[in-house]
Amino acid sequence: MAVEQLMGRALPQDRPSDALPAGSRVVVVRDPHWDGPWRNEFLGTIDDMGAPEPVEHPHARAGELAYWVTFDESQYDGNGEGPYRKALIWDRYLRPGP
Repeated sequence: MAVEQLMGRALPQDRPSDALPAGSRVVVVRDPHWDGPWRNEFLGTIDDMGAPEPVEHPHARAGELAYWVTFDESQYDGNGEGPYRKALIWDRYLRPGP
């Protein structure tokens, strides 16, 4: 898979029991404390490309997961880069969708 080659590792396939299931509709939200990580709020779907995985970053919350999300429409990030159709998004930026 091309994403695995870019990331330099295999994508996890074992879903945590408390994770949102693939196919769940979500709203990707902006962070209220800075201008990002996305330019707009938008709709998407949790993708089954890889299981949610722990966020390994100094600013991550304890137990925070990142999900592959496929966007309903192409989106630009807070820096204006894109357009993107899918991304690995920290769960703090996801809300249940319609």
